[in-house]
Amino acid sequence: MRINKLLLSSFLIALGFAATAQNTSKVSFGLRGGFDYRNINGKDQNGDDLKFDMVPRFNGGLVVEIPLAKDFFVQPALLYATKGGKADGNYLGLPASAEFKLGYLEMPVNFLYKPQLGNGKLLLGFGPYIALGVGGEVEYSSNGNSTTDKIEYTNEYSDANPFDPRYIKPLDYGGNILFGYQFAGGFSAQLNAQLGLAQIKANNLLDPSSQVEFKNTGFGISLGYMF
Repeated sequence: MRINKLLLSSFLIALGFAATAQNTSKVSFGLRGGFDYRNINGKDQNGDDLKFDMVPRFNGGLVVEIPLAKDFFVQPALLYATKGGKADGNYLGLPASAEFKLGYLEMPVNFLYKPQLGNGKLLLGFGPYIALGVGGEVEYSSNGNSTTDKIEYTNEYSDANPFDPRYIKPLDYGGNILFGYQFAGGFSAQLNAQLGLAQIKANNLLDPSSQVEFKNTGFGISLGYMF
């Protein structure tokens, strides 16, 4: 809980910097898109670590770079990001293999260190993110057949089924780190990793003792262009 409060405080402080920073040069705007491998970590109903497989996902959207001091920037972004994971077999009491496809409107706020390196700039960054669930589905597969249920974003639900994968909390948050290079023409490439700290599995009011816990995590590569 202390880590979560610290993360949210850092997010608000970062937004404050973005709003009040005295520019040493012009603010830059750009686009970013990337490919990720995502997973869901956490605990099953017995309190053991989840055994989900990674799945390919993507993200893309707008970024803003605001200078703070020489070589230091704050970079808010507004992205559409897909996340999830895959459970095989009858794991967690699921009737078949299940793949979670979660869609989020996400706002990371990263602090960047961009020293000159050759004709371009090195990119080193870290910061918090916050995301709101806006869509998604769970796809079940068994014996060559597949069915889907839409994700329902809610903090609580009532269901006789002790585990229903459709119900996900709408709020996700965590931290990012990144490493990359921005070329002289404005194009950039970066490696990034994300660790979710929010427990996103909704609480079943009919089974308050359930220990099932979901947390988003992932890593990937992104390409960008600053105008």
